Amino acid sequence: MPSTLVTGALGQIGSDLVRTLRAQHGAEAVLATDLRETDTSLGGLYEPLDVRDGERLKALIEQYEVDTVYHLASLLSARGEQAPELAWEVNVNGLRYLLEGARARKLKVFWPSSIAVFGPTTPSTAPQQTVLEPTTMYGVTKVAGELLCQYYATRYGVDVRSLRYPGLISYGAPPGGGTTDYAVEIFYAALEDGQYTCFLAPETRLPMMYMPDALRATLGLMAAPAEQIRVRTSYNVTAFSFSAAELAAALQEHVPNFTVTYAPDFRQAIADSWPDRVDDSAARADWDWQPRYDLDTMVDDMLVHLREKLTIPSNP
Repeated sequence: MPSTLVTGALGQIGSDLVRTLRAQHGAEAVLATDLRETDTSLGGLYEPLDVRDGERLKALIEQYEVDTVYHLASLLSARGEQAPELAWEVNVNGLRYLLEGARARKLKVFWPSSIAVFGPTTPSTAPQQTVLEPTTMYGVTKVAGELLCQYYATRYGVDVRSLRYPGLISYGAPPGGGTTDYAVEIFYAALEDGQYTCFLAPETRLPMMYMPDALRATLGLMAAPAEQIRVRTSYNVTAFSFSAAELAAALQEHVPNFTVTYAPDFRQAIADSWPDRVDDSAARADWDWQPRYDLDTMVDDMLVHLREKLTIPSNP
C-alpha cells in the first residue's frame, strides 16, 4: 500500500514529482491523483480526484493508508483570473479539506505557495517577511492558504510545509496557465517554429527556477527535521532572475535564426505586480537550500532534453 499521495499529479510539477518519488520509494508507494478518470502517462497507481470533494479525499487517504501528501492541485494565475470562484474553491477549500484530513490522521503535508502572494507594494527584492497584497485571485488564494497552513501547524500541530515557488521551467509536462508560461513556451517555439510572440514585455524580469531544482527544494524541505522548519507560512526559494529579452538572447546563442516579438497581454499587469527577485536566505539558513542551475546551464539542459523529446537533431 502506498504511503504518499500526490494531488494534481498530471500537472507540470506533479508529473515530475511523481516520477521522482516513485524512483526513490517504488512505483507502488506513491498514489497519483488528478481530475482525469484514468491515466497511463505516469504508470503505477492512479485514482481520479477532485480536491473539492473532501469526502473522496478522506476516503482515499484511509483506503491507501496515506501518511504524506503533496497537495499540488491548483488553478494558476492566468486561469484563476478567468475563473476566480473556481480558483477559490480549488485552491482554498481543497487545501482546507486536506488540512482537516491531516489533522485527523496526523499526516505530513507539502503545499506549494507562489510569488503570486506578492503585489505592487512588495519591495522589488521580496524578503521572507513582507507585505502581501496580491492583485490576482490566485495570489489571494495563496495568501489565504499560507495562513491556513500556519494556523493548522500552530493550532493543531499539523506538520505542513510550503515553498513560494518562482516561475518554473520544465521540459516535462506543459505549463498549466501561469504568467511565467512564456519561459517554457519560448523553448518549443525556438526549436519547432523559429519564432515566438511573447505575451510579456522584453524588460519584464521575474524570479525563476529550473524544475530539477524545484524538486530538490521540495524534497529537501520535506526531509528536514521538523525542528529546523521555522517558517510555517511558506519559504521563499529562487535560483535566478532574468528578463524575457535575456532569455531570448540566451536561446539565440544556440538557435541563431530564432526571432522573438513582444505583444504584452493581460498577463503583463500580473507580472508587473510581482517582485524582480526574492530573498531566500531563510530557506538557505534553516534547511540548507542551494540551487544548482543558473540561466546558462538551465538553457543548455532544456535544449538537450527538448531535442530528445521532439526528436530534433542536436545540430540541425
